[in-house]
Amino acid sequence: MEEYIQSALEIVKAQASARPMTEDEIISMVKSVAKGIAAVSTGQIATIDADAATPAMDPKKAIKEASITCLECGKSFKVITKKHLASHGLTSEEYKAKYGYKKTQALACKSLARERRTKMKDMKLWERRTKAKAE
Repeated sequence: MEEYIQSALEIVKAQASARPMTEDEIISMVKSVAKGIAAVSTGQIATIDADAATPAMDPKKAIKEASITCLECGKSFKVITKKHLASHGLTSEEYKAKYGYKKTQALACKSLARERRTKMKDMKLWERRTKAKAE
């Protein structure tokens, strides 16, 4: 088993040098890659599909101040777009339902969501609508 972990560490090290990763991402990736290598070498590829159903990390911890982590693939973004979710065969509604998010939850990092919320409050679109209807 130690040789699988060693191989997994090398793979994750290469991945971490290519993009920034959190400690939780590194740990979960090492575990999943080691399991995958062990399963492939022993011919138990069917067990990988069962492990793939579990998210890469806790959905509550996926949305951070400066990034949001896709629970399907473990990549970090500022916003999880429809195009990215389509690559996993999901819509934003399906993704939110699958991982227990509210329907109104933005798939964006906290800072960006806060910034958008403030901008919309400053624009006061609801006041413009009532003025347009009154005229």
